[in-house]
Amino acid sequence: MIKKILVGICAAGILFSGCGGEKVSEPVEVSQEKVFATIEDDLGRKIVLEKKPARVVVTSASFLEPLHAVGGEIVGRPDSKNKMPDWAKNLPSVGAVYQIDVERLLSCAPDLVIVNKGMNEKLLPVLEENKIPAVVVEMKTYDDVKRGLKMLATISGDVESGEKIISDMDAKIKSIVDKVPKKNLRIAILHSTAQGLSVQLDGSIAGSIAKMFGWENVASGMTPLEKNPDAAPYSMETLAEQNPEIIFITSMGDIDEIKANMAKSIETNEAWQAIGAVKNNRLYYLPQDLFLLSPGLRYPDAVQQMAQLIYPENF
Repeated sequence: MIKKILVGICAAGILFSGCGGEKVSEPVEVSQEKVFATIEDDLGRKIVLEKKPARVVVTSASFLEPLHAVGGEIVGRPDSKNKMPDWAKNLPSVGAVYQIDVERLLSCAPDLVIVNKGMNEKLLPVLEENKIPAVVVEMKTYDDVKRGLKMLATISGDVESGEKIISDMDAKIKSIVDKVPKKNLRIAILHSTAQGLSVQLDGSIAGSIAKMFGWENVASGMTPLEKNPDAAPYSMETLAEQNPEIIFITSMGDIDEIKANMAKSIETNEAWQAIGAVKNNRLYYLPQDLFLLSPGLRYPDAVQQMAQLIYPENF
């Protein structure tokens, strides 16, 4: 009976530990060591990279500088109307950011694609079909940028550089916020397009920066547009009722034309003239490269730009 028990114990030992030999779990550990990185992207997907990506394509120009700063190897990028780093100008183009050319993208032979959340997710099935891993990244608010930079640093294998960049940006932004009086300002952020106006919510770049200063966005809590969670429908009547002290304006159009159209609207509409921000000449125009496209590593510049418009004497 004792002999049978001993045999049973040894059999169990063989099953779980090789009865004195190699453990069954060791091959799994070896396999894990071969994995370069595991990333959870901004869609909540887990992406396992078996080796360091050597050929990365980005679908947003906003990813160029952050990825380059942490040593990423970029072999393709989209076209951009805004200023592009000199080192990226000669990189192969994969088409317009709103309409990535799949053939051009595939011709870059990427081993990883950084996909812009909210714009390019339709590429995912094609990339999966071609066995090309993709990481979906969102870079709007400052928290988005910091999270995205950590992902990009993990992809490049230089986590330390990513942490240093974030630490430096944190310090710069704190020094700017500290210069601004702790005063609750009621602000509105209007976005002007050829189709009309909308109001920007707290999740927009300008809205998130306003929160850093403790200012009140009068549109906060409004129901967002169906296709844009960071904006809400514009209503002259509602804006007049909210009566903001300050109005910021963003636009992708020609700034001089936007200013002329806004001046004409104010001149011909008495409702505009009753708003505190208009009466006190406190309308400010925000540059599109910092407030409509992700400022990325230039987030401190965007924060200072907004503060400096209100408190120029402090900067």
